Amino acid sequence: MSKKGDNAKKALIDSLNGVLADHLALYMKTKNFHWHVSGPRFHDLHLLFDSQATQILALTDIIGERVRKNGGDTLTSIGAIAAKTRIKDQDSTSLSPEAMVKELREDNIALIAAIREAKAAAGEAGDNATDGSSDDWTDQAEQRVWFLDQIIK
Repeated sequence: MSKKGDNAKKALIDSLNGVLADHLALYMKTKNFHWHVSGPRFHDLHLLFDSQATQILALTDIIGERVRKNGGDTLTSIGAIAAKTRIKDQDSTSLSPEAMVKELREDNIALIAAIREAKAAAGEAGDNATDGSSDDWTDQAEQRVWFLDQIIK
């Protein structure tokens, strides 16, 4: 493989690990909100957050395996996730339901941007499988944003 090809593959692996870290961090935040939501909308938001967390977690193995199939090493620890994610921690257990929804909406929008960057890196590296799979990852995140938008309105 040429030097340019090596660099493109390294950039793809780095980008995929970032997307993996973002999914893992967003999963944890979504579960935090699932566990700590309260108020009159508890039931609906509790179920929505759980459903979204399950969807997010389901993608982590697929993304990690794309890293491995491209010859890279995946994230190995909480510290590695923290170092790579763009998703900001939220340690509060007493946010309002509205604040939770808004934060998850913004995080999913940031995730979409990261996935699009990984898709571009996949194109540069000639990885058609990641390029195609990233469309599904984007669609799932866009659906989460759409659902969260409906609650904000």
